[in-house]
Amino acid sequence: MMRHVWTAGTLADDDRGPVIEAPSVLFEIAEVRGDDPIIARYGDAERLALYSRKFSEDTIVPPFKYSYGARIRGQLTWAADLLRVKPYSKSAWISLTTPGEPYDAVPCLIGVAFRIRDGALVMTANFRSQNAFTSYLNYLPLAEVHTTMARGLELDRGPMRVFVDVPHLYLADSTQVLRVMRPARR
Repeated sequence: MMRHVWTAGTLADDDRGPVIEAPSVLFEIAEVRGDDPIIARYGDAERLALYSRKFSEDTIVPPFKYSYGARIRGQLTWAADLLRVKPYSKSAWISLTTPGEPYDAVPCLIGVAFRIRDGALVMTANFRSQNAFTSYLNYLPLAEVHTTMARGLELDRGPMRVFVDVPHLYLADSTQVLRVMRPARR
């Protein structure tokens, strides 16, 4: 996704400084793995632990302004119950937004959907906006949500589909982004 933003994006403004914004993107990840060699080499273990807490705890973990754990957890039971009753359903969508919430607290991840296809649980994550440089910080904890849901339904975990409406990169991260995108030297 970094390469997509870097090559197809245009300059834009953001509260945190100038960004490169690219057209919306939809992709599928067959298997999200914590031992991915790019994450192992360039990832930030401390930030990953912080993001994992954002997804697993019901309380708000500073410096975040909301908890995905609180927004997701209560709705997983509803989605699982729906899929048990109607395994063919396309309606197991959960929303992570709250009408009228403060403008600076609208989450980037706005919805998660589950459906059973070919004996496996497929998950779709819908982001209104996402920093392509740090997107892995969301994908790894989301994979845990996906795994937990699949286990609860006694299904294999299928692919994770991700839709990002506004993928972007902060210009301040350009040096680090280029280092990750540079092909490995032999």
